[in-house]
Amino acid sequence: MALWFTLGGHFVELLFRNRIRWRISQSPLVQASARIMCWFVGGSLLYAGALATRLVLTGNRVFPWPWWTGGLLFLGLELVVHGLLQLRRQPSFYDGRG
Repeated sequence: MALWFTLGGHFVELLFRNRIRWRISQSPLVQASARIMCWFVGGSLLYAGALATRLVLTGNRVFPWPWWTGGLLFLGLELVVHGLLQLRRQPSFYDGRG
């Protein structure tokens, strides 16, 4: 189940960087907004996949949080990770290079 967010998160980021980024306006505001939306939608889908895997493996149908919490958690995690990249002077969301 952990692979949904680790490996899946990597693919969400690749989807944005390789496919979506180049098809929208290059305005920094549009780029940042699209990336945040991509993270939220991607995180929500990854959370749904993790819940489906949990259902298959355990048979437990009780879902502890609504669908959108996965999107918010994933979004927060990405912002923290990019903050750490910024501290290390690596390309990140915050400087527009990452």
